Amino acid sequence: MIGVLVSGNGTNLQALLDAGLPVRAVASNRKDAYALVRAREAGIPVATFSLDCHANRAERDLVLAMWLEEHGVELVVLAGYMHLLTEPFLRRFPNCIVNVHPSLLPSFPGAHAIDDALAAGVETTGVTVHLVDEGLDTGPVLAQEEVPVEPRETLVERVHAVEHRLLPEVVRELCLAAH
Repeated sequence: MIGVLVSGNGTNLQALLDAGLPVRAVASNRKDAYALVRAREAGIPVATFSLDCHANRAERDLVLAMWLEEHGVELVVLAGYMHLLTEPFLRRFPNCIVNVHPSLLPSFPGAHAIDDALAAGVETTGVTVHLVDEGLDTGPVLAQEEVPVEPRETLVERVHAVEHRLLPEVVRELCLAAH
């Protein structure tokens, strides 16, 4: 019932798999994303939907959404997926797309949240799990957890540790609520 969209290493995907959640399909915008290797090793169908194979983002997202539906996906989890989704995709999965983000939204949206938090000199940052809408990290917040910035040397690892715990917790709750 869960489809996961990935662009990189796939540590959040691995956290979902380790939690025993029903991941049915994994898709990426990058054919070299290591997350696809993780999914293949777990026996999960994978596909790549790169922009250069489609006329535009909307067409790519529609094809991606249809592929996920063909695999029985009802809940989409963005686990390090670095593309904004367009209206054709959002329409297919209304209020059923979840993202994990490495800041306490609405602070520090976008691709460089940890660096932005450090540059701003805040004492606390964190992790947010939220529903996805058409904006950049603007959807309704489902869960947040603070992470102290200091010691800076371990901030990235500590943020990832919270992501790897919080995302599966929220996804499990959403799966239980759906059934």
